[in-house]
Amino acid sequence: MAAPTLFTKRLMLRGWRDSDLEPFAELNADPRVMQFYPRALDRAQSDASADRIRAKLNAIGFGLWAVEAPHVAAFLGYVGLAEPAFGAHFTPCVEIGWRLAHRYWGQGYATEAAIAALDHAFGVLGLSEVVSFTAQDNLRSRRVMERLGMSYSADDDFEHPDLAVGHPLRPHVLYRLSRAQWTQSRSANGAER
Repeated sequence: MAAPTLFTKRLMLRGWRDSDLEPFAELNADPRVMQFYPRALDRAQSDASADRIRAKLNAIGFGLWAVEAPHVAAFLGYVGLAEPAFGAHFTPCVEIGWRLAHRYWGQGYATEAAIAALDHAFGVLGLSEVVSFTAQDNLRSRRVMERLGMSYSADDDFEHPDLAVGHPLRPHVLYRLSRAQWTQSRSANGAER
């Protein structure tokens, strides 16, 4: 059940290729990209992560798509949907997330690709809610969540259970988006953002 390819005006969200592994390893080793992750990844860890992402995408028909910008770059990073493996007050759930190479930040790619993934989540998959979370201080990702129309409540703040007590990245924020909110937002914007 391979995931479908999704298209936006500038981007293609597609299955992974072997040629994606090298640029994926480069972004996973970049301290700017990995600032709000517990650690940067070496090549073996990055390749193993890509293998898991690719297997999940092919097994369940959605996941973290490789993002391509035709005529710009064959691989920008990933954007898509995932099911968190840890337990928290909001799990089980489907989250939307992204990780793009630093040189592609600030160009609206994460938001544009996330819109396509959310259209798929609420339309094709029929999900009732999608969440997103990040370390409390990750303001760049939080702004993407806000541009997508996701709502934040301090009542949903949580301590990430995979990080040690006292770890600076342990405090996390959660944003939520319901299908009704998404439909209303898309209607109000004429399906454009």
